[in-house]
Amino acid sequence: MKKKLGNNLGLKILSFVIAILVWLLVVNINNPIGTKSFVISDVQLLNEAYIDADGKMCMQDEQQVPIRVTIKAQRKILDRISLDDIRAVADLQQAVSLNTDPVMVPITVSCDRILQDNIEVSPQNLRLHLEDKDTQEFVVNVTTNNTKPDRGYEIGSLISNPEKIKITGPTSLINKIDKVNATIELDGNTQDFTQDVNLTIIDKNQEVLTDSEMNSLRIENNAKVTVTAKLWKIRQGVQISADYVGTPAEGYQVGAVRTVPDTISVAGSAEGLESLADNNNVITIPEDSIDISGESEDVEKKISLTNLLPDNVKLTSDSSEDVWVTVSILP
Repeated sequence: MKKKLGNNLGLKILSFVIAILVWLLVVNINNPIGTKSFVISDVQLLNEAYIDADGKMCMQDEQQVPIRVTIKAQRKILDRISLDDIRAVADLQQAVSLNTDPVMVPITVSCDRILQDNIEVSPQNLRLHLEDKDTQEFVVNVTTNNTKPDRGYEIGSLISNPEKIKITGPTSLINKIDKVNATIELDGNTQDFTQDVNLTIIDKNQEVLTDSEMNSLRIENNAKVTVTAKLWKIRQGVQISADYVGTPAEGYQVGAVRTVPDTISVAGSAEGLESLADNNNVITIPEDSIDISGESEDVEKKISLTNLLPDNVKLTSDSSEDVWVTVSILP
């Protein structure tokens, strides 16, 4: 019996090894080992308090080479990995030296389900500049990205809460900021609404700050504001009434008073439009705005309607704020 078991032992071992190799080959064909590369721009700085105590902050070098991460893994795993799964950090306490310019800080990259030995990063250091820290306050500018509410409505007001925001960062970067925008979309809206909005920082060249520049800033309220949009109904056919003071020259009389345009469109809140209706939907130009004393020719004057509208009422966006009033003088 033992002799039978020992017969062709070498051949049996060889068959077993071949079977394992075939199995590995099949597995590798179906799920081969491969690599996948990503270019990352968001490197999180750790231990910023290490330099913060000295009134300094970091800003990434503009000549920083794009950071490329290469991951080695089985194809099925690689196919499920996206840029969001990769975390890159640079620990300021690990900087080679804080007395150089730029400061070189080692980059460490991690990814779920991937061993550290299977992750490569190039270049291996983040180039940073240390600058004096500055804090400034900016007004939040609310925009609608050229979107509009539904027909028959106008934007009554766009209010940001808070209306101002504090931004802290390296001095050169703070001085580069021109405005802070909060953008909402009005896609045919007909009702007031409130929305949380991420802030966008615009530099003096009217360009959006890069990701690396944004990472160098500390923005109050986590760079978010709450925007409230109030939409006002449009009322058309609002009449304009004008009068005058004084009397024309001797031998002349007033013929007629005309306005161009004679009707306008306005938008207003419910209270504002109700107040306008109480005045028979008429905008009256004060008589002391036009003086015809001693005139022997037609008197024409341009009047601004902006300050003549009731509270919570405004001209529509396609209307001119000026009206021409003509008082004809006849012999």
